[in-house]
Amino acid sequence: MRIVSFVFLFVLLQPPATAGEALRGRWLVTTDLWGNPSHALLELHHDGHAWTGTFDGDPLTAERRGAMLHVRVHAADGHTYAYDGEGSGDTLRGSAEWPDSNHPGRRVRHAFVARRIAERPPGPPRTWTFEPGTFSNEFSPHRPPVLTIWPGDAVRTRTVDSGGVDAHDVTRALFGNPQTGPFYVDGAEPGDTLVVRIVRLRPDRDFADSLDAIVGRALGASLAADARSLGKPVRWAIDRERGVARPQQPSERLRHFEVPLRPMLGGLAVAPPFGSAPVSTGDAGRFGGNMDFNEVAEGATVYLPVYQPGALLYLGDAHARQGDGETSQYALETSMDVEFAVDVVHGGAPSSPRVESASQLMVLGQAGSLDEAVRAATTGLIDWLRQDYGLDLSESAQVLGSAVEYRIANLAGRSVGVAAKLDKSLLAGLARVAR
Repeated sequence: MRIVSFVFLFVLLQPPATAGEALRGRWLVTTDLWGNPSHALLELHHDGHAWTGTFDGDPLTAERRGAMLHVRVHAADGHTYAYDGEGSGDTLRGSAEWPDSNHPGRRVRHAFVARRIAERPPGPPRTWTFEPGTFSNEFSPHRPPVLTIWPGDAVRTRTVDSGGVDAHDVTRALFGNPQTGPFYVDGAEPGDTLVVRIVRLRPDRDFADSLDAIVGRALGASLAADARSLGKPVRWAIDRERGVARPQQPSERLRHFEVPLRPMLGGLAVAPPFGSAPVSTGDAGRFGGNMDFNEVAEGATVYLPVYQPGALLYLGDAHARQGDGETSQYALETSMDVEFAVDVVHGGAPSSPRVESASQLMVLGQAGSLDEAVRAATTGLIDWLRQDYGLDLSESAQVLGSAVEYRIANLAGRSVGVAAKLDKSLLAGLARVAR
């Protein structure tokens, strides 16, 4: 939700001479709309004489009147939103007066609180180490950020497995794909594209858990009777030195069966937009989520749309390996050491999550049926060709008709995922659009 015109009246607890220093900077403003928090970014500058800044990207003008700071953002619709608050340290709080959207001419008051956003440290981008103490079972815009980072920065952190179990086999969180985060990426604003590069993924323990199951979407009727005995847990031994996994207690026929490790993140998401309830970490959508796409692996770059100030990035549900579709309901679920880096592209938010590897462009369609997921993936890939290569629909159809590949990413969730893929080498002769 983009608010287009505001008046702020902040009561300053500091003397007038220090008021500019007290409020200068960026603030995340949260307005309580009948129990529904709405988040917006306020940026204030003061050069000792005049105030400038923005509110959710709209330019503002301001002046101090005694102990009050009067900030106004002008917009074409003529609405005015007034905020009266007290400033203390890194917090502003008070009440806001908004127009009543259902009754022209009426005004409604709402509580608000704003927190100061940390300034970027001087020097080049940094690599941060974050040890999580809590985990989230929702992709929520309302959970306080665990760390503020900036474009170009990298983070080294860890995840628990989908059951909430850590590297030491200790339950640290509720089952259901608990996530590490959210990470606040300063500079990311609604409408932007968050760029997440997966630098390093390593299992941090010597076992993974799965099932001997076949999900209903992949199970033929002729197997239904036999499948009633399935769903038992299977513990896998991870040989981190050799880079392989094998059933810990295999049957005689599987005693020589092993698979190479290919670590991936099943969960990667930004917070959903205003008006959407926090989303379960078992669900997926345009924001990412429980994608369970095995190409979200080391070396991949993931592009997600930004809906909230700071994007609010979550990650988790790591797998040591997963076949296409996660047909056993659980992949090789394990905890993971993770390193990722972030960047922000202003504007151009993708219609579906995009994944880029060294050799391929991939768009993930996520929906309630395979048909809908194929449509979303195909549309998203065409959007990418239009945006980056300037192709029209006819030209895109020719490229897809001759070269597109489809992969079933996820059959195990409440929604399904289909990836549309193109080999980047086939696009090498096309001119890219300058951005």
